Amino acid sequence: MRSKLFVPGSRPELFDKAFRSAADAVSFDLEDAVAPDRKAEARANVAEALGGAFAGARKTTIVRVNGFESGHFEADIEAVAGPGLNVVNIPKVEGADAIKRASERLAGLERSRGLDRPIGILANIETPRGVRFAAEIALADPRIVGLQIGFGDLFEPYGIARTNRTALDVIRLSVRLAAAEARLPAYDGAFVGVHDDEAFRTEAEQARELGLAGKSCIHPRQVPLANLVFSPTAVEIKKARKIAAAGAEMHRRGVGAFTLEGVMVDEPFIARARALLAAAERNGDGV
Repeated sequence: MRSKLFVPGSRPELFDKAFRSAADAVSFDLEDAVAPDRKAEARANVAEALGGAFAGARKTTIVRVNGFESGHFEADIEAVAGPGLNVVNIPKVEGADAIKRASERLAGLERSRGLDRPIGILANIETPRGVRFAAEIALADPRIVGLQIGFGDLFEPYGIARTNRTALDVIRLSVRLAAAEARLPAYDGAFVGVHDDEAFRTEAEQARELGLAGKSCIHPRQVPLANLVFSPTAVEIKKARKIAAAGAEMHRRGVGAFTLEGVMVDEPFIARARALLAAAERNGDGV
């Protein structure tokens, strides 16, 4: 998911626009974007959308539910678990137990509703404890599809500047390596400056440098920027083709490491080239 576009569950008038956007995924939000007295209304809106007009949409559908301690988790999961939902996004995850608990609940709903595929879990890393146990969370259950950074909840309560590059990169690298241990992607947090395209793109580029796979978007105008930054460039694709082709030839010859255009290449570089080409193919970049 290069881009994941948030839409408040309490704003059904925005649902169609979100699905018509270029975002790889639409994330209905039942948590922070919804006022406490509108939780039930938002839940009903999202359940109707997932079971109705958007049920067969060719886009990844995500619902960010309220956390276990909120008193809304059970009602949220009961309402949205169905064939129109791909992924449940769980906020403020702090350990493997929360993931296992959510997975067990999803399994029960899938059985009772005759769902023929498992619903994934995207775990938010947005508390100090969550950062500390990020690898444990990533490895907690086969349903985990990735780790999502939440900078607001992680930084604001502790007076950490959201604009501090060092702070951002420390968290990005920590979460990326935790996700990598489970062979999963990690995703960068949202940028709240809706009209500051340059700053959004800069943040996205910094995140991509650290291996993150995509970025949350809070407005449709951010989506094309995220898609651009997190897509392989023409230069990268060309280089990856050369590495993959040379790697295949050297493998046939029984050679493990070799030099290509003055640079040593071995298995990690070949694997990265193949992954980049696969990403380009998914994005329709003509590989």
